[in-house]
Amino acid sequence: MKALLNRIPASRALTYADRIALLKERKLAQTQEKVVREGGLNEDDYGRVVQPEEFAWQIIPNHADGSFYGYSGWTENFCDLMAKHPLYVDPADALAGKWMFFMSRMKGSTWNPDYSYDHLKPAIAKYDIKAGIGADAHFAPDYTIGLELGWGGLLAALRRGEAEHGEAQREFYASEIRTVEAIQGWIRRTVALIGEMEAEEQHPQLKENLRQMREANEWVAEHPPRTMREACQWLAWFNMASRTYNRDGAGGQIDELLRPYYERDMAEGRLTDEEAIYYIACLLINDTHYYQLAGPGPDGRDVTSQISYLILEAAARIDTTCNLTIRVHDGLDPQFFAKSVECLFTYKNGWPRYSGDKALVDGFMRNGYPAELARRRIAVGCNWMSLPGLEYTLNDCVKVNAARVFEVAFTESAPGVDQLWASFERHLRAAVAAACAGIDWHLKHQVHNEPELVLNLLSHGPVEQGADITQSARYLNMGIDGAGLATVADSFAALEQRVEREGRLAWAEVAGHLQRNFEGPRGEYVRLMLKASEKYGQGESLGDRWAVKVARLFAELVREQMAHYPYIFIPGWFSWAQTITLGRAVGATPNGRRAGEPINHGANPTPGFRPDGAITAMANSICAVQPGYGNTTPVQLEFDPSLANTPESVAKVAAYIRTIFDRGATLLNINIMDRAKVLEAHQDPSKYPDLVVRVTGFTAYFSMLSPEFRQLVVDRIIATC
Repeated sequence: MKALLNRIPASRALTYADRIALLKERKLAQTQEKVVREGGLNEDDYGRVVQPEEFAWQIIPNHADGSFYGYSGWTENFCDLMAKHPLYVDPADALAGKWMFFMSRMKGSTWNPDYSYDHLKPAIAKYDIKAGIGADAHFAPDYTIGLELGWGGLLAALRRGEAEHGEAQREFYASEIRTVEAIQGWIRRTVALIGEMEAEEQHPQLKENLRQMREANEWVAEHPPRTMREACQWLAWFNMASRTYNRDGAGGQIDELLRPYYERDMAEGRLTDEEAIYYIACLLINDTHYYQLAGPGPDGRDVTSQISYLILEAAARIDTTCNLTIRVHDGLDPQFFAKSVECLFTYKNGWPRYSGDKALVDGFMRNGYPAELARRRIAVGCNWMSLPGLEYTLNDCVKVNAARVFEVAFTESAPGVDQLWASFERHLRAAVAAACAGIDWHLKHQVHNEPELVLNLLSHGPVEQGADITQSARYLNMGIDGAGLATVADSFAALEQRVEREGRLAWAEVAGHLQRNFEGPRGEYVRLMLKASEKYGQGESLGDRWAVKVARLFAELVREQMAHYPYIFIPGWFSWAQTITLGRAVGATPNGRRAGEPINHGANPTPGFRPDGAITAMANSICAVQPGYGNTTPVQLEFDPSLANTPESVAKVAAYIRTIFDRGATLLNINIMDRAKVLEAHQDPSKYPDLVVRVTGFTAYFSMLSPEFRQLVVDRIIATC
């Protein structure tokens, strides 16, 4: 497909800023096209564009159930799609290519039925566990492998491994070699299109841009990148291939990845800062991968550099969805930190977000790892950390619905808070055990379901050993998230306050109203009384005390399971975008929540947790429930833009961010939003098609979210702005 701009008169000169503006305009139009053709999309904005309406691709099944599995199935389908994938070139873009498909969503069944886990399904269903069985990606590649070797070098490494291991690992190497060759084929087909467009282009600047684009892609199809433009193009191709394969979105320490190319190009006089910003902007528009900026290197010294500033500036120029995380540590460049906070105020797009180095490093070291390694574990996911290329994690894929566990425990408990706590502990232990058993099953059989053909290439272990990352990762640090913390804590607090302390309600009366979903005589009165109990997030409340107790129990039970498996289990609290679906599995709860309503977001309090929505009390509450083993339990904050964009305000928010991290927070997501504007956009999204919000770990156009999901964001704003 030739994705051409409207013809620009040859006499009109184009600055780099002009090109970025054109690309941003096109991205907005492409996003709206996705919404029109596909409906609400409650996830990252991504850089994906919809395929041409006349194009159709069908999977090639290799199983009787109509889906495909294993090395043969994934290789055959990926290579076929690469050979047929529509081409995309924009003359105003520095980088060629766009991706259009989630192959993993087109295949039907996501787990190979030949490796049934029916023995785990009763517990998974009972506790509404998101077991992670069959989940993909959610660990980070080491881009330096690809940047140093290039596609040709990766092929050579695979062929050396194939010769060394012989027949025993033949299937692995044959599949990986075909995977690389398929990506190269996609690039080379695009090179041919660029050449055709170059010959036809009349605008002298765009014609020259196409020439440079063609030469860069001719080179990176085989060789490692030499220049910053080539490095950005190589990263874009890998990202597009991995997104197409299985939605992988983990990035890397982007400023350090690009710094050598930037510094060499500048020293040799072939690059300006404006040109560098243009290349970076094109990379960020190409896809919303999760990248970390700044923070400490392995030796503890800050890695902020000139290109760190340029990346922030590039994000500002595109002024759209973005997933950049600033790593805050004691040595962070204060000027860069202030600049990042200014971006929050100026663009109000929910970026950047911030991770807390001290708590993350100290926590990861509690797993027995040295500080040098802990500093290399970076923020490259919605809520999660990863050692690029070194560990396999399943981060954000395994969820224990603590609200559902509470419901089961309440149903089986004798009257009384102490009895309920004992029941909850018993059932939560069973739920955590089931989740860990699911992880074990996944690790043993995922290679027969969905080998990581693309991410294997940039991981330490697979190419050398001839084995999928699930079998060859240096570290298996498996993330397990709890969800529904505030729902559970507030429910315990309401029962203790209204039944046991005040005697205003009887246990049996509460149980009856829960069964009836607060319908019937006195139902609404009882619901509102329970809802008005002391809540998590109010500060030194019953809800806060229960939240700490629940969080500590969950962490203990997760770690307890390490006695049964050869993996490290790392607890966290995060619901991602599943707040609605997890809530649907839970009946009415004693905090006044009706059956089927969403559970609380992540580790945040329930909306309306206190009349003033005080963010300081809320943040302190979330700091107190951090599990403390190297994964995050995010703090989600909503600020009103009445806090003016002045040096004083920037300094105040920067100090506030540091204070939160000093108190033990691990990840901070911030929205600075105009409440009235968001409420109006909720009623009619077409009025503000370019409104961007931080939904959770990701940012997205508000207009592309479903009405139900927009309501979650609105509820948070009403509660805290």
